[in-house]
Amino acid sequence: MEPRRILVVDDHALFRVGLVRTIGQESDLSVCGEATDGLEALQQIPRLKPDLVIVDISLEGMSGLDLTKSIRGRFPEMRLLVLSMHKEALYAERALRAGANGYVMKRENGRTLVAAIRQVLSGQNYLSDELKRRIEDQVPDQKYEGVSPIDRLSDRELEVFQLIGQGYGTRQIADELHVSGKTVETHRENIRAKLNLDSTFELVQRAIQWTYTEKDS
Repeated sequence: MEPRRILVVDDHALFRVGLVRTIGQESDLSVCGEATDGLEALQQIPRLKPDLVIVDISLEGMSGLDLTKSIRGRFPEMRLLVLSMHKEALYAERALRAGANGYVMKRENGRTLVAAIRQVLSGQNYLSDELKRRIEDQVPDQKYEGVSPIDRLSDRELEVFQLIGQGYGTRQIADELHVSGKTVETHRENIRAKLNLDSTFELVQRAIQWTYTEKDS
């Protein structure tokens, strides 16, 4: 059998090199291409015809979630695996809703990643046992208390919220996401309204608290 073809989309060169090397050690898998952003990935898919696309959730410009949605819309049969630094189950849920067939945290070892790749290529979905437990633990809260305020944020608003929590200012967020400062300010106002926060100070404090909790959870 020919090795299954994989397109890797990640803008961190060192991690991408390691990922390509890990996949290349498997006789049944091969990396047919690499992309550093969403536009490049969308241009390569029709030409390379991969069996699976691995997407980093934290891409610059078009986010990994937006890219996942675009790929799912344009190539409905494509298998998609999202990689992320985030342990928060909220990101895994959003990735699956966006059309991903699996979600793997970057801290996992190579064996786990390869197992996830094979499971997704076999037609199944993949979530680690830890993430399954995290999602299941959230169900009672959603049942009795309604949707979490954070879950009301759009994917882009969640990105902005997290960057605020990491200490980024408006200009830094704009540079990171390749948008205008005005767009960032609009996102900040929308976030404040959705989280029912009265001031920028409250927004920053809430973002720091959430980011710290997510980091250590």
